[in-house]
Amino acid sequence: MGPLAGRVAVVTGGATGIGHAIVRRLAADGAAVVVAGLGQAEVDEAVSAIDGAATGFVGDLAVAGTAEALRDLVVARFGAVDVLVNNAGGGVIRPTLEHTEETLRATIDNNLWTTLRCCLAFLPTMRGRGYGRIVNIGAESVRNGLTDHAVYNAAKGGVHGLAVGLAREFAGTGVTVNVVAPSYTRTDALDAALAAGTVPDRMRRVVDDAVGLIPLGRPAEVDEIAGAVAYLARDDAGFVTGQVLSVNGGSSMN
Repeated sequence: MGPLAGRVAVVTGGATGIGHAIVRRLAADGAAVVVAGLGQAEVDEAVSAIDGAATGFVGDLAVAGTAEALRDLVVARFGAVDVLVNNAGGGVIRPTLEHTEETLRATIDNNLWTTLRCCLAFLPTMRGRGYGRIVNIGAESVRNGLTDHAVYNAAKGGVHGLAVGLAREFAGTGVTVNVVAPSYTRTDALDAALAAGTVPDRMRRVVDDAVGLIPLGRPAEVDEIAGAVAYLARDDAGFVTGQVLSVNGGSSMN
């Protein structure tokens, strides 16, 4: 039992990093969780690590039709979806004028198109049931203008703006839409790359700049991001919509 007992949650990009921490937290809070990711092996591993009801889905959510296939799987398996966490992302971080057509498209596709397509796929069924919690994973860099993040911020800024627009449009339907915006966050993969010395000097500078902007003097932990998502996914967050919850160690303040 827990605050999400009886709820069904979909987490995109849920096999690794922040996404998998969110999956673990929502499952611990009682939700049946669907883990969506790009690779079969990583999705299978993520599902096997969850105590509780967990289902995997593999597909590129930036591609038309994939989000609808995910929705259909969830509805067929569980009957409905209560929580959608749009975590799928990952951009190419580099100086703006060094971007190519390929890296531009990848950054926008991975972050904005995945989120937009999933919202379009899941909103009708949520509205029809009169209940839904949509949580988009945004980025603190949208506010603080982090080094070499302009194109990434264009994508994540769209994710923020989409949430605000949807929150107002669907207010009164029982569906809330919010954003959790993390600052630089430690993940096992990035920690390993830093320890191995395989991160380019340019990216080390970005990491150093990101930590330097945080008054608490450290990156976020993935479980701290997951805790914010878990709150917004709960029934008692029903009066919170259209908000950007910054989990940033104070790197920007209101």
